[in-house]
Amino acid sequence: DIYDDQLEYTFHLRGDVFFHDHEQFEGGKGRRVTAHDFVYSFTRLSEMKEEQSSKYLLGMLERTERTNGVGVTAPNDSTLKIFLSKPFPPFLEVLTMQYFSVVPREIVTHYGEEFRRNPVGTGPFKFKTWTDEKLVLVRNENYFETEGNERLPYLDGVAVSFIKDKETGFTEFLKGNFDMISGMETMNKDVVLTREGGLQEAYKDKIVMQKSPFLKTDYLGFFLDKNLRKESENPLMKKEVRQAISYAIDRQKIVSYLRYSVGVPATAGFIPPGLPSFDKTKVTGYDYDPEKAKELLKKAGFPDGKGLPEITLNITSQFFEISEAIREQLRQVGISVKINVNPTEMQTDMIEKGQFDFFRKSWVGDYADAQNFFSIFYSKNFSPNGPNYFHFSNEQFNKLYELAMKEENTEDRYGIYYAMDQIIMDEAVVIPVFYDEVLRLVQKNVEGLSTNAMNLLNLKRVKIARRG
Repeated sequence: DIYDDQLEYTFHLRGDVFFHDHEQFEGGKGRRVTAHDFVYSFTRLSEMKEEQSSKYLLGMLERTERTNGVGVTAPNDSTLKIFLSKPFPPFLEVLTMQYFSVVPREIVTHYGEEFRRNPVGTGPFKFKTWTDEKLVLVRNENYFETEGNERLPYLDGVAVSFIKDKETGFTEFLKGNFDMISGMETMNKDVVLTREGGLQEAYKDKIVMQKSPFLKTDYLGFFLDKNLRKESENPLMKKEVRQAISYAIDRQKIVSYLRYSVGVPATAGFIPPGLPSFDKTKVTGYDYDPEKAKELLKKAGFPDGKGLPEITLNITSQFFEISEAIREQLRQVGISVKINVNPTEMQTDMIEKGQFDFFRKSWVGDYADAQNFFSIFYSKNFSPNGPNYFHFSNEQFNKLYELAMKEENTEDRYGIYYAMDQIIMDEAVVIPVFYDEVLRLVQKNVEGLSTNAMNLLNLKRVKIARRG
């Protein structure tokens, strides 16, 4: 139930959800989850210094005397109340994040810092072992969900193997030793995939490919802080130069030839297709138009690129092949690019500190609402304390962002989202390159494995059929 102009959420808990069995519980049997467990879990999360992302989200809560300074109360075992300091329409989506999973106080107290390596929850599978090579989960016999007359999950257990060498992992999968591998980085894409994104003939009868939208946009970003960068010294501060770069990139060729059609050319804004608010007819992005790029360079004072200094693009090694293609495409319109490859940790740190003028990055949705993507352009979220790595500040965008957070009507909020996305495109704050896709290779005898835009593994309905 939602009350008080979207400020008070009341949840009525099921009575048949139990924590996993553990020796610390009475008789070794998992006890029933109560609303008080959620109050404890929220309180614990608010006290964890290293969890900066959760701190941002917990900042939405009303921390007053009536909410015990936490923002969450439990009037009784089966009723949970959460109070917000201001309306936040995507709040129910936020609660689906892993951060907010309920945990039992007595087990956390028992393990202390080691709880993260000895987790106890309420899901369909419970923790057994975790080494550098493998994570093993076993069936939770007391899981509350059923399908027909059968209690879920169907599998007796799950083993997740961590293999650094993709050749080894892919070979073991083809031998039938793994039921599934996930992500392009785990497979020899030129061996198994066609340029059109399908399976090569040699594999069509042996394995199944799953491909679906993913809440992830890969982009090139710019540092645009007008207090720290001057247009006279940095040509990337000129909107026309940024727009020219965007028009000069052939996204379709990059996706087709370098990603084997895994992903979608990002020509319709920053928001990816996996979000319910995505509508490619509502936002005008950038198609491949080298002549338009040249016109914009001329308008910026750099006809055919003359007088434009070399631009440095900062990347990590996994983006090198695509960056090489982009460099060549930009060269064809008169833009000279130097590629600087950095270790991942250094790349992240330098971007957060505003040390790179031009960089490659991606945004993966934390939850299924476009607000999460737009938050990285809101001027109150400047890095290093927030995710606005560009230091983009636009009064109209800020007003729309704040308006969207007050709008209860979903369709009206989506309309505001489209206007926000158009501002991002018009200002060329970022250059979306492609919208990523979930990619999995699965053995033919695996049944019931579904995909989702968050790329979460939902294994509770999976069955393994006997091989013919």
